[in-house]
Amino acid sequence: MLVLRNRMLASLVLPPPSPLLCKPTTFGFCLPTLLSHSTRRRNPTQNASSASKTTQSPPMADAARFVRTVLFVPPGVEPDEVTDEMVLPGSNIVVGPYAGDARIREVEFMKSSPRAKDCPKDGRPEFAILGRSNVGKSSLINALVRKKEVALTSKKPGKTQLINHFLVNKSWYIVDLPGYGFAKAPDAAQMNWSAFTKGYFLNRDTLVAVLLLIDASVPPQKIDLDCANWLGRNNIPMTFVFTKCDKMKASKGKRPDENIRDFQQLIKQNYRQHPAWIMTSSVTGLGRDELLRHMSQLRNYWDQ
Repeated sequence: MLVLRNRMLASLVLPPPSPLLCKPTTFGFCLPTLLSHSTRRRNPTQNASSASKTTQSPPMADAARFVRTVLFVPPGVEPDEVTDEMVLPGSNIVVGPYAGDARIREVEFMKSSPRAKDCPKDGRPEFAILGRSNVGKSSLINALVRKKEVALTSKKPGKTQLINHFLVNKSWYIVDLPGYGFAKAPDAAQMNWSAFTKGYFLNRDTLVAVLLLIDASVPPQKIDLDCANWLGRNNIPMTFVFTKCDKMKASKGKRPDENIRDFQQLIKQNYRQHPAWIMTSSVTGLGRDELLRHMSQLRNYWDQ
């Protein structure tokens, strides 16, 4: 299982690639322009002078490099096969042949574990949800399963201090991990969080991927970047799930789309290939179906 998990890893911590020859959109995303231009056939009746006045098509090499370094290309898809229609809205995630039924029919709480070795040992695949306290972990879980209070939503950040397993469709798990970075958690919990959570990541061979939640309503946080880089160094597959993307007011700082762009600029300095990312909102439902579809292709590939 660890071999399969490593094959799915699309984000090695390495020196960054050379800059892309395209102008990013609001979200640093320019796939449609690159792919449509690189695959568009030139009109044979168009003369050279008129062609020079129009937007020139970027070289195929640029489009290929963009696909390989900026998009998350899943197993079963060749980079040169990618089209803009294959990319999930509000993300850099390409949909491949392993994407399947993403519906959640039933969910039940199974177990809370104080240590990684106490977690379920039935071999079912699982997705771990991780993030800073108050990033919206419980709200995202409740939104994914479309049931209120499946995961406790508390006004006291740092309350989740156990590894909580939720069984979905009797076939796979959502795992709610303790939040990090909140000073009001008990001293003992603060001291033990790093050790027991890292132990879970390093020893859990049923882990398909980590969903690392990033609050898009605030500027990039060092603690999130440090966590992402630790996961990358240890070959733990991850997807950045940007939360609170419905908060588009800029009165108290930058908009979520600007914060996401800033985060991407920082993270790409350490990654040769950009990890998967997606925008979500537990309030509006933004990104819910797309995230579940992404999880389905990872899970189906893992489970083959």
